[in-house]
Amino acid sequence: MTPKRFRCIKPEIRVLGVDDGIFVPHTKGTVDVVGVVYRGGYWLDGVMRTEVTVDGVDATEKIADMIKKSPHYEELRVVILNGITFAGFNVVDINKLFETVNLPVIAVAREKPDLEKIRKALENLPECERRWQAMESAGKIIEVHTRNTGEAVYTQIAGVSQEDAEKILKSTSTRSNVPEALRVAHIIASGLTRSEEKV
Repeated sequence: MTPKRFRCIKPEIRVLGVDDGIFVPHTKGTVDVVGVVYRGGYWLDGVMRTEVTVDGVDATEKIADMIKKSPHYEELRVVILNGITFAGFNVVDINKLFETVNLPVIAVAREKPDLEKIRKALENLPECERRWQAMESAGKIIEVHTRNTGEAVYTQIAGVSQEDAEKILKSTSTRSNVPEALRVAHIIASGLTRSEEKV
């Protein structure tokens, strides 16, 4: 698919930040994944939720389904993921996600992914080649300075130009080095997990 072009990136561009909850590695089960809709980096508009399998292969499908079923879907302009691995090594194919939901996808990591280390870890899981292909297809890792703090984030993109992706990240990162939608999604997803542990 042809990348989306933005004539103008408005301060109130509606973005969806997606992050997963806390889980115990090497266990079976599912993990909460939360999507938070923000207008730019300022106003919370909505929340959505799904579950993905720990170390499974369903993250792309489940996140796409969550987005398309949301009442906010028609208003969204971009999806921002906390990295491309969820619930351990459940890899999101960001190109397939872009094609399925017809929205640009920006994966953001606070630390530069160690691809060699990840590849070795994937060898211990079923369908390791499928997972690795999704990792490779995410493309080059781009360093972006979203704020004047000297710290960088690392991003991979699908369906959007590098220039537009950087503008979106900078305009939506109002309170930290990551977009506000992603920061809040992390808080909610972590809180859901902790609440479930106490039940």
